[in-house]
Amino acid sequence: MLSVVTFLPLLVCAVLLTSRTLGARAYVWVWIAAAAADLALVIALWAGFDTGGGMQYEQRLRWIPSAGVGYHVGVDGLSLPLLAMTCLLFLAVAVYSLRETRRARSYVCLFLFLQTVSMGLFVALDLILFFVFFDLSIVGMFFVIAGWGHGERARAAAQQFFLYTFLGSLALLLGFIGLYLAATPHTFDIVDLARTDPLAGRGAYAGLVLLAIGVGLAVKTPTVPFHTWLPPAHTDAPAAGSAILAGVLLKMGTYGFVRIAMPLLPGSWRHYALVIVIVGAVSVLYGSLVALAQTDFKRMIAYTSVNHMGYIVLAVGAAGTLAGSDAQARSLAVTGAVTQMVSHGLITGALFLLTGVLYDRGRTYAIDAYSGLAAHTPRFAAATAVAAFASLGIPGFSGFIAEFQIFTGSLASRPVTTAIAVTGILITAALFLRALRTMFLGHPRLPQTTPAGGITDLSRSEAIPTVTLLAVALIIGIAPRWLLDVIEPAGRALTGLVAR
Repeated sequence: MLSVVTFLPLLVCAVLLTSRTLGARAYVWVWIAAAAADLALVIALWAGFDTGGGMQYEQRLRWIPSAGVGYHVGVDGLSLPLLAMTCLLFLAVAVYSLRETRRARSYVCLFLFLQTVSMGLFVALDLILFFVFFDLSIVGMFFVIAGWGHGERARAAAQQFFLYTFLGSLALLLGFIGLYLAATPHTFDIVDLARTDPLAGRGAYAGLVLLAIGVGLAVKTPTVPFHTWLPPAHTDAPAAGSAILAGVLLKMGTYGFVRIAMPLLPGSWRHYALVIVIVGAVSVLYGSLVALAQTDFKRMIAYTSVNHMGYIVLAVGAAGTLAGSDAQARSLAVTGAVTQMVSHGLITGALFLLTGVLYDRGRTYAIDAYSGLAAHTPRFAAATAVAAFASLGIPGFSGFIAEFQIFTGSLASRPVTTAIAVTGILITAALFLRALRTMFLGHPRLPQTTPAGGITDLSRSEAIPTVTLLAVALIIGIAPRWLLDVIEPAGRALTGLVAR
């Protein structure tokens, strides 16, 4: 079942590659049907998931047995919510892409390929399998940015994205090999490595392995100072690519922390937890301050992703600091971190789709180029305002649930660092309010690049995906129990492994 969910988009991609007779919209409609079917299968998985049952829907096959590599997949409370969020976001992007007419078959196949590698990473329980999907996501996104981004700048941004993240993946591979060599018998199986803790008491060697894995995941997350590839990649990518990059691909880094770094290197994680907490707090503050200085709306949202990912790093670091002293606070921090991954995917995905609407109408992301847009595009203004308020974590949306848990869980062990990080919320509020006031209020003014026919409001294919993503964030914010019931048992199991 899990393999069907993972490889269904790739199978549809293979079928489309053999067909040259469909029109552009037909290719997108096939993508929508495939994404909807995949989401329905994940909902069926969720319906049959036992919240107290640990890892479920496991499948093991021999792959490269002589090297200790196997095809091992499964889901637990850490991965199932991300799997569902990934399916929903790809479906939203597919509906949004109904307006895409440029090389539609290649465009659709690339996103179907990206959906398979994203789903594969979240279900992988073998380090090499995880690495394969991790690397293939870089390849897929490189072609999306270079092929459908904003001209020559996009190709340069795609090249920077590829080189930077590929270098990070090589560091990750070195860390995985370090774990493999320490295990007896040698294996890349994540479940077996978590059970045996092969680097317990290995001192500097374990520290170096954590450093390699941490750098690889930090580049993908991204955290300061490994974030420099992110702003150009987001700014010059097409809106659909930015939504998937921020909503799904950034979570590969943070998910790697909770799936690999914490349970497989518990001693080193506890030892260097303070460093991780500081990196998280610096990312929160740096991301929000640099976002405040931006005059480009899309670039501003890109930097808020550095800020939001910093909250997650802060929480998982604090969970290591608390190991052995306060199990409830540790579990709360981890639960908040996973909830934040889901929340950020939904809200920032919607925000990036809305930036695509802005660029489509005015051909620029410059905040100062627009004024009084609410008079021309009330639905677009309302959707952007809701997404902005959801992103800064007001009560009623998923961001509030996530950040409340993160700060409550982290405050007990690192009060000063956490209190400093809380100021990031105030800065984020200021930057979104400034952008909303400049673009949507005041005397109406449009950029000179606006088409002669004027500016139009959200179309149906633009409104449905963005409103749906925000509606799910609202449901989580009002009634989060159905999500937390899945995450909390897995969070407790993870903190138990870190406390060994």
